[in-house]
Amino acid sequence: MIPVRGVEGQRLAVLGLGRSGLSAARALRAGGAEVLAWDDNETARAAAEAEGFQPVDLTRAGAFEDVAALIVSPGIPHLYPAPNRVIAAAWAAGVPVDNDIGLFFRSFATPDWDRLEATPKVIAVTGSNGKSTTSALIHHVLESAGRPSQLAGNIGRGVLDIDPPGEGAAVVLELSSYQTDLARALTPDIAVFTNLSPDHLDRHGGRGGYFAAKRRLFAEGGPDRAIIGVDEPEGMFLANQLAEGAADDRVIRISSGQKLSGPGWLVFARKGFLSEWRKGRQVASIDLRAIAGLPGAHNHQNACAAYAAARCLGIGPKQIEEALGSFAGLPHRSQLVAEAEGVRFVNDSKATNAASAAMALAAFPEIRWICGGLEKEGGLGPLLPYLGHVAKAYVIGREAAGFALHLKDIPHEVCTTMEAAVARAADEAKPGEVVLLAPAAASFDQYDSFERRGEDFIARVRARIGG
Repeated sequence: MIPVRGVEGQRLAVLGLGRSGLSAARALRAGGAEVLAWDDNETARAAAEAEGFQPVDLTRAGAFEDVAALIVSPGIPHLYPAPNRVIAAAWAAGVPVDNDIGLFFRSFATPDWDRLEATPKVIAVTGSNGKSTTSALIHHVLESAGRPSQLAGNIGRGVLDIDPPGEGAAVVLELSSYQTDLARALTPDIAVFTNLSPDHLDRHGGRGGYFAAKRRLFAEGGPDRAIIGVDEPEGMFLANQLAEGAADDRVIRISSGQKLSGPGWLVFARKGFLSEWRKGRQVASIDLRAIAGLPGAHNHQNACAAYAAARCLGIGPKQIEEALGSFAGLPHRSQLVAEAEGVRFVNDSKATNAASAAMALAAFPEIRWICGGLEKEGGLGPLLPYLGHVAKAYVIGREAAGFALHLKDIPHEVCTTMEAAVARAADEAKPGEVVLLAPAAASFDQYDSFERRGEDFIARVRARIGG
């Protein structure tokens, strides 16, 4: 645990008692604070009580008297589409609002670091797609190279649940826009921006607000190194704002699909090969084509980001190449589930928006596509260039018929349930094709998470073909 520093003897309120909220409450208590805990959900309050926290109704009048700060869980809206009433009450009372990420960054370094020769480093990863894979890949490369590493944030453990790091250690954080938007302290040593596509627009008041939440990690965080995906205008803008000039190697530009040029530090992937360039000269190259855990151009971008982060920490290209080759991938993200009679079954349930689903479609030439669910804003526009890879679509979800209307001339079948979609796709798939779950939609019409949706796909596939 990372005890929160500077709160001894203070009263702090915690709103939302899920994973991050309870973690923050424990860390505040460990730092000597009195914790006022609240969640509208009675079950969550009971879980907090079981750990010795006394729930205090923060919705009542005067709840913020003598409260030093309000710590908010990431799922609770603080501005758009409307402020939570407890947060609005904290504002009215002049009480600072923060989250567990802000507490982490202000508490991470301790006086004990004075005796360390190599102080711990924080690598923070944000962006729309690829955050989890990039974060896990960086962690894997570091561990493979013998560097102590912990994975936390939006993946792995809560940021305040990690062990205090020691000599030369690293902490890899996946940070969502919900987390970067509110944190009052953001001070990573290395920050990574993967890409940007429309997502969570209602929470941020539009695409500009969404990008602004991501940008805070760099503009306010002031990292020593910034690794920026420049395949979208927002990434180009961000890299340009951070760099003092074309040769400024504090900014590392990365890309998948285009060759980058210039005197700066560049890492890009084209036609399956990763290249590193510095000062106008190529210094390393890695063949990514045979790495089973990193299929497709989107995963090659993740590899570029992880490679750049590892290089910033002094790890050599050969060590990184060996580590990339042993990376097994993450569940629900281009996960190879099974192969039977020349047909591969791939679970990309994490493809919850059109942009991430487009990346999955681009990775395979002949696809039986299982799609559908709770539609998000922005439509299916990013998918259009890759629909030629689809032999047939099998649409799931409570509104499957409406989702199917977007597919127009693409052969498709309304299946509604995962069981029916897997059965039909498996029956019709030919050798060399991929049965791909890449929904391009949220799961909440039928499942409580994308993980549950992916697990259902896996179960249906294994029941169908065995294994």
